[in-house]
Amino acid sequence: MKKYQYVKHPAFVGAVACFCCLLWGSAFPAVKVGYALLHIDTSDTWTQILFAGLRFAAAGLLTILFGSLPGRKFLLPKPASFGKIGLLAMVQTVLQYIAFYIGLSMTTAVKSSIIEGASSFIAILIACFVFQMERFNLPKCIGCVLGLSGIVLVNLNGGGLGSFSTYKGDILMLIAASAYALSSVLLRRFSKSENPVVLSGYQFFFGGIVMSVAAFAGGGRIVFDNIGGVLLLLYLSALSAVAYTLWGILLKYNDVSSVSIYGFMIPVFGVMLSALFIDGEAASVFRLQTIIALVLVCAGIIIVNRFGETERVKA
Repeated sequence: MKKYQYVKHPAFVGAVACFCCLLWGSAFPAVKVGYALLHIDTSDTWTQILFAGLRFAAAGLLTILFGSLPGRKFLLPKPASFGKIGLLAMVQTVLQYIAFYIGLSMTTAVKSSIIEGASSFIAILIACFVFQMERFNLPKCIGCVLGLSGIVLVNLNGGGLGSFSTYKGDILMLIAASAYALSSVLLRRFSKSENPVVLSGYQFFFGGIVMSVAAFAGGGRIVFDNIGGVLLLLYLSALSAVAYTLWGILLKYNDVSSVSIYGFMIPVFGVMLSALFIDGEAASVFRLQTIIALVLVCAGIIIVNRFGETERVKA
């Protein structure tokens, strides 16, 4: 275990975690741009799911292939691992990304990236109350209230909630955040006895296949009539393969709380990149309401991880 001590070094954890968050943050504008390049209508649910399925099936293949290179041996899961892979595939890929892709088509990338920040708080609640890995204390409570307040604030429009369509999109993004939070805790538990690269690669692949087959049967179709759309799909696949594999390795050798502190960077990167790459979203970044919401989300996560020290509970 000594040779893996560098994986626990704060500087290494911080650098790798921030890189993962940068990649995840870039997914919000990238998916929006992908819809435009591939002519995917925001009302075409099955094609949106097909887009997601193809992305993650490819991400799974990339993860498995790149993970096989160091040992010059193709990575295969143990027979006993398929149950864990199946559960992760349904939660982390199928549930999370069906909600994510459909929700993102109904709301802005800026709002989506901020709502995604809720996953850090939800992960804490799951770890504390479902799996009893940590104790819930006052700093964690305060942090969760602040963060969730930011999520509510970003959805207020002229003193009330936004349009019904946007509201549905925000709910779906919150479901996606919850699925991601649950999958993070599951990945942490499963990685104690499993290779996180194998878990990530095969759950992506099988989850992506399930989504693609279901979407195609439902009438989803994508025409790759330009190189930009193909390159964007490859980028989304690669970012998932790299980010989830690295995140899984960090979770294998570190506590959930020591890694999740960096989750606040996802909405930061997501908001800034959305403003940079998507026409019409820059204005929403500089609204006082959005800035305050972003600060609340970040402050909540920092308080939870800075002052809400983990009190371990014997599993």
